[in-house]
Amino acid sequence: MGIKQKLGLGVASAALGLALVGGGTYAYFSDSAEANATFAAGTLDLSVDPTTIINVDNIKPGDTMLRSFDLINGGTLDIATIDLITDYTVTDAEGDNGGEDFGDHIRVNFLLNADKVDLPIWSTTLSDLKGMDPDVIAGNFWSQYLGERGGKLGAGTSDKLYVQYEFVENNQDQNKFQGDTLVLEWTFNGKQGAGVAR
Repeated sequence: MGIKQKLGLGVASAALGLALVGGGTYAYFSDSAEANATFAAGTLDLSVDPTTIINVDNIKPGDTMLRSFDLINGGTLDIATIDLITDYTVTDAEGDNGGEDFGDHIRVNFLLNADKVDLPIWSTTLSDLKGMDPDVIAGNFWSQYLGERGGKLGAGTSDKLYVQYEFVENNQDQNKFQGDTLVLEWTFNGKQGAGVAR
């Protein structure tokens, strides 16, 4: 047998030996297991019912109008804070308001319930409310309102909010507002609370 044949036979023997040793490592017991996880995000679903809170005509200085509406959390997460954004437009019937804003003369009294009309949580005019930062509103009203309800609007719950609107009688000439119309738009933005360990 030549050197090439001996060398080839040696390589073949070595390969067979490695195959047997390698094959032997699969003789041990083994097992495997799998794990999986699911992350489902919750929802915030804030709505107002009715969407037209007030629609009144022929008001005069001194009139008050008490209305209520429901804030509804149809989502799966609690709402911890609610921002209120106020906007309105005034149609001046005679065009002679002399630069005065009808919204300065409409006061909003936020109430906890209809029985406490004389004890509003917070009062302000529509014009002031329009210019306020939502954080200021939250500090003056929502913190107290939600505080009475455990500090939040719980998932799947609703709360009735009472608001009294007042055309303020200021004992001055308010004839300039005769025939004027103010269209109010409130936007409520609900926000979640801080995250928690789960």
